[in-house]
Amino acid sequence: MLELVKAGGWPMLPLLLLSAVALAIIVERFWALRRKAVLPPGLGAEVRAWAARGTLDPAHIESLRGTAPLGALLAAALDVRNRPREEIRERVEDVGRHIAFRMERYLNALGTIAAAGPLLGLFGTVVGMIQMFMGVMDHGVGDVNQLAGGIGKALVCAAAGMIVAIPALMFHRHFRARIDGYIVQMEHEAIALMDVIDPRSRRGVQVQAPVQG
Repeated sequence: MLELVKAGGWPMLPLLLLSAVALAIIVERFWALRRKAVLPPGLGAEVRAWAARGTLDPAHIESLRGTAPLGALLAAALDVRNRPREEIRERVEDVGRHIAFRMERYLNALGTIAAAGPLLGLFGTVVGMIQMFMGVMDHGVGDVNQLAGGIGKALVCAAAGMIVAIPALMFHRHFRARIDGYIVQMEHEAIALMDVIDPRSRRGVQVQAPVQG
């Protein structure tokens, strides 16, 4: 491996740096986007039970806000639980955009690495070819080692650029799809909570209660 890096020459340095950054982002996003860290099991049902019983206070809601992205979204709905449903929906959508932005942290950088990897590989290829032709101008076509060195540098850099870009692109798409799935599930939980805290729903229950008695 070290021989390949040396064969690629100095254009390999930015590719190695990009690969290290991409690996760090992938590991960090895998940890941050774990399902239980974003959508703790049973949290939505638990919050709906709290809301149905009316056992909510500011400290309780603030504690919920710090548990997970889903908790922050449900806490935003509970902050305005006594307002009309449309206002609750607007608050949920606004907070949801901020949560989605936080979950997409570093993904733009990962996408940039996926796009820049092949370009840096192509740059290394061009540098290798230039060095090869300069060697031909200085020593003629009889120096096989000079020709092989230039061609080898060009091929190594091109391969390294693809090795960096392909995993970065795959994980970028993977994390985007995972976040989209989380957003859909959080929207579902928020709608279920709004059905519980909707003032019109509560009034309907209050009107029906005496009739049932």
